[in-house]
Amino acid sequence: MVTTDTAPVPELSPEAVEQWRAEEAQLVELLARAKRGIGGIAAFRLGGPTPTVLVTDPAAVQHVLGHHPDRYVKRSHRARMLVGDGVLSATGDAWKRQRRLLQSQFTGTGMRRYEQRIAAAARRTADRWEEYRRSGETFDVAEEMRGFALDTVWRALTGRELDDRTDGELRSVERVVAAMPTLPTDAADARDAVAEDLARIDAVAQAAIETARDTDPTDPAEPGVLRVLLDAADEHPEYTDRLIRDELVTLLVAGHETTATTLTWLFLLLDGDPTKHDPAARGADPQALVAETLRLYPSAWLLPRHAVEDDVISGHRIAAGTDVLVCPYLTHRDPELWPDPERFDPARFAPGAPRPAQHGAYLPFGLGARACLGTQFALRETTALLELLLPLGRLEFRSRPTGAAYSITVRPDGPTPAVLHR
Repeated sequence: MVTTDTAPVPELSPEAVEQWRAEEAQLVELLARAKRGIGGIAAFRLGGPTPTVLVTDPAAVQHVLGHHPDRYVKRSHRARMLVGDGVLSATGDAWKRQRRLLQSQFTGTGMRRYEQRIAAAARRTADRWEEYRRSGETFDVAEEMRGFALDTVWRALTGRELDDRTDGELRSVERVVAAMPTLPTDAADARDAVAEDLARIDAVAQAAIETARDTDPTDPAEPGVLRVLLDAADEHPEYTDRLIRDELVTLLVAGHETTATTLTWLFLLLDGDPTKHDPAARGADPQALVAETLRLYPSAWLLPRHAVEDDVISGHRIAAGTDVLVCPYLTHRDPELWPDPERFDPARFAPGAPRPAQHGAYLPFGLGARACLGTQFALRETTALLELLLPLGRLEFRSRPTGAAYSITVRPDGPTPAVLHR
């Protein structure tokens, strides 16, 4: 309940917003200015009557995502034209049913069925890197990580290794994701702009569904998650081919885009580390390397929510109808939480190392009921690959991206050519 001893959220000045517009900077810069100028709960106006509220303070993050997900809900997801009604964009009871069905596939015993598939995809990539090292060939690290992550999730979904033709067709996913920030705001116009790529994605998904439907369920290589979705259709009529397609594409997007980006940043950070030639640094625990990379470049860098009722966050009034932006990217770079936050330091995640105790200070995969359901899968595949690649030698980049592009994920904004030395 909102009481009289609360205050409105302090706002960034209109002049600061206009300066950001004039500079044509990315959204993250406006958010960073709001946080620097005001603090962990800040507001700004982008032309509408209601201010948008930025939340980066850990206690406020926990309030929004962890304690009150019923008050702060997801609205129409910007990726809906790509993922449809999949679990990423679904809401309400539909989301609860879909989440419940998929959750068991990516936790506990469900994960064990994918261990061999993850290992096979990692081995395939490692064999290719051994050949790069032998030949001295220059290769693109981001492209390699994209191929590995897509191969891994394709095996988990279909039980089959990713073939070259399917890989080529699924380039459409990458093109649609990259285009999202510049697409028209009207949903129909946005779909028209990428209609050709969406048609290719639909064709790949439908072919996978038909192949899975024709596969013997007793086959050791049976299609993993697709089989679960097809079996669900026997009992739940809402699991039409269209919804199964939406879940398949959702898992493809969420399951490979984030992992590929994390691994690419990890190798760039290692190459930029002044201690990279120190054998002890190169021998760092892969899990600590991944955790620190995710601190700097969280898989979910921005989590939009919508307040459906009046509320109070840390003494500040939040009116129903307010858009709220939780930003793990800025929380993870807060110097009051993470000393020297811009420095890449995997030792932060070594056993026994001091880290922020507040819930909400570290949330690379989100927090609460809508946290990423594939967290364990993503961590397992990244560490499985690093355990094979890191001992191969030292990666040297021929050139480096100049910055980052902020879309669904935070991606390097340019190519990543490299060679692998013994």
